[in-house]
Amino acid sequence: MQTIAIVEDNEEIRKALNAYLKIEDYQTVEFDSINGVKEAVRKKNVDMLLMDVNLPDGNGFFLVKEIREFSDIPVIFLTARTTESDRILGFEVGGDDYLQKPFSCIELLLRIKSIFKRIKNDEDGSDEDQIQCWESGEYRLKIAFSSHKVYLEDEEIRLTTTEWRILSYLITNARVVKSREQILDSSLQYSFEGYDRIVDNHIKNIRGKLKGNWIETVRGYG
Repeated sequence: MQTIAIVEDNEEIRKALNAYLKIEDYQTVEFDSINGVKEAVRKKNVDMLLMDVNLPDGNGFFLVKEIREFSDIPVIFLTARTTESDRILGFEVGGDDYLQKPFSCIELLLRIKSIFKRIKNDEDGSDEDQIQCWESGEYRLKIAFSSHKVYLEDEEIRLTTTEWRILSYLITNARVVKSREQILDSSLQYSFEGYDRIVDNHIKNIRGKLKGNWIETVRGYG
């Protein structure tokens, strides 16, 4: 049974999410501030974060950026911040998804299940690691598919769950142009109006972590 941490200072929202998720057979732990969240992630006591941004003792964006230095735990931001720049920032710091308040609990559940399903499908792969090596200019990239590890010049590059899914999808379809819709459907397994921008944000993050020209944009196609 997966454990989901609800990081939310609004008690009414926190209690409502807690009750709904328990009905869906998830264990939950509640935080009304950022205090204690990093420790819970380090100890692997939680499997996912539902993260508010404006918290009484800090900023959720900054917290997730710090967590990404040692963990790839999936993160869904739940926030009243509605501007495009906030949404982009949420993905840039390592969020896997972003829902604006008020949101539908059914939609949130769909996204939670989608992320856990992707993780399970990846873990159900072969125990024997499949490794591919790629070169771009002076840089060498090594992809270990079963262990979900990426190495640039023998240095491990930490990717979020969604970034890994997108990169591995593009690699297994190397030299084939894929549209944003195809990437969304394969990597996120759901699609909503306007969510093609999610792909742009994740691709930008991946490019920022990997040196060299690994991902090419074909204007008008994908």
